[in-house]
Amino acid sequence: MNSIRLSVVICVYNEAENIEPLISKLRSVLREIDSEIIFVDDGSTDSTLEKLKQGAGPDITVVEFRRNFGQSAALAAGIEYASGKWIATMDGDLQNDPEDLPRMLEFAESRSLDLLAGVRTQRKDGFILRKIPSRIANFLIRNASGVHLHDYGCTLKVMRSELAKNLGIYGELHRFIPVLADLEGARMDETSVQH
Repeated sequence: MNSIRLSVVICVYNEAENIEPLISKLRSVLREIDSEIIFVDDGSTDSTLEKLKQGAGPDITVVEFRRNFGQSAALAAGIEYASGKWIATMDGDLQNDPEDLPRMLEFAESRSLDLLAGVRTQRKDGFILRKIPSRIANFLIRNASGVHLHDYGCTLKVMRSELAKNLGIYGELHRFIPVLADLEGARMDETSVQH
């Protein structure tokens, strides 16, 4: 029987400076949870892969792409490798706070959800170049799909393994995970996350 409660999948591309602090924070936050951390290096050209290999251990696995295939392919590979009952996805650029993971996992389990999506409430992105396009995209996706979530661009999500492994993520579909989950009949909710 599977004893891993949570698999955390993190796709990284040229994030060398973030790897050590991210690993340290993840290990601290997840110390009370039976978990594994899966980093997918999406063909980084800096020292990201080297930093990942230095930090790897029994709790951390590194999946290596020889070239950049994009976030959807990297996410699909990490999800395929994951063996936990729940799978969390997050960015490797320190914009998602690992502190949110235990709370989100508890929230999803206690409400028998299939997917819990994060909502960034205090984004530090630029207003013109990031926030406005994000709001437009969220509006369009919400209205076209009928899936009424607030922040489709937030990578931080917690979902049941069986759902995650059946989503069929490819191309740029990582942006539409809630829509794909809705097509599978998933029970979903969203929660504010630190950003």
